[in-house]
Amino acid sequence: MTVTWKTLNDRLADLTEQEVLDLLEEEQRHARRSTILVRLHQRYTVLRMLRERAAIMEMINEPSRTAV
Repeated sequence: MTVTWKTLNDRLADLTEQEVLDLLEEEQRHARRSTILVRLHQRYTVLRMLRERAAIMEMINEPSRTAV
């Protein structure tokens, strides 16, 4: 599936970390548009950071300060 800038902006906030990673990998394999790649990577790293931070906070029995 090729995404447009509009559909990406409309959907990006609702996608899971895995869905964003899948889109990022698909974009790397096919269209290779730099602006789309950068935006997908930005969103992926935010989602990954939230997941990792929640896991770290869980290890010390403290709730994360950011929502996942």
